[in-house]
Amino acid sequence: MFYRIMTTISFHTVLNFPAFLNKPWCRTRSNPSSTAVQLSSIFIQTDETRIPADSKKIMGSVAAVVRCQAPNSLLTQENTVGILGGVSVFSTLIFLEKLVWWSSRHGEDCIPFVVCSDPTINREFLPPISSPFFLKEKNAQFPLNHGPIVEKLRCKRAFLEQSGARCIVMPCHLSHAWHSEVSEGCPLPFLHVGECVARELKAAKLRPLEAGSNVRIGVLGIDESLMAGFYREKLESQGLEVVLPDMATMEHIVIPAIEALRRKDMEGARNLMRIAVNVLLVKAVNVVVLASDEMQGLLSRDDPLSKKCINPMDALARSTLRWAKSIQNLHT
Repeated sequence: MFYRIMTTISFHTVLNFPAFLNKPWCRTRSNPSSTAVQLSSIFIQTDETRIPADSKKIMGSVAAVVRCQAPNSLLTQENTVGILGGVSVFSTLIFLEKLVWWSSRHGEDCIPFVVCSDPTINREFLPPISSPFFLKEKNAQFPLNHGPIVEKLRCKRAFLEQSGARCIVMPCHLSHAWHSEVSEGCPLPFLHVGECVARELKAAKLRPLEAGSNVRIGVLGIDESLMAGFYREKLESQGLEVVLPDMATMEHIVIPAIEALRRKDMEGARNLMRIAVNVLLVKAVNVVVLASDEMQGLLSRDDPLSKKCINPMDALARSTLRWAKSIQNLHT
């Protein structure tokens, strides 16, 4: 999948440098020479039919560009999207694939974007799924010492701004726990996945399944405090009632499902996920928002339950494309 993404993108920049964000550039602007050393993993691709013959030439030209340009001159298109990668590199890649295919499936050029990914956030700061934070602490804050995570994410955001991004998106559920802090002071549009989901559900004009009640939306994830936070706030702001799994469901069904998935017990994880979704459906919810990267793809497309579930990152991708297309139309 990664190769397919890299070879079909018409013009973009991809960066992955775990150690780069520990440099002092995010506090003070680096000079061009220091930037040239640190940006050794930049790739600028052209049409896939040219890649096999010209890849070495392209990489050589990129090195020359980096030696003489500052980060804010990497991309200049008005509809450039900055993608702030989260704790899962694979989730970032899946989001990229959606942007690429959905924006170019009618023969159009893919929208320009720049990606910044730092997987060290996952191993350095976040607790394991079996920790007491996820299993027992109902009122725990996620996580208690989130200052270093926010600082890293803000540095990545600043890099995307300097690289030419005109809009920021963050295709990661966990990172959205600190969206307000990461986006503070950002001069660019910074899309929120919860707002994208809420707007689409509101526009769908769903009808209550029970007479006299509001439209109910189930939210299923691995952390109750995260779900009850930004997803509940954004959905309720659109007049939608949010239904969350209770603590027993979380402890005996949801968490074991994720643990089974990490043991590569796909059948066990899938069966538990079906139970968790049904627990919410019997409460007369119209749809279930799968608010976890790890839950995506557990239910097969031909499973009837999958038609009752939505992937929030699809809504984020659609909103991103609408923004990019609208800006493009303004400048054509």
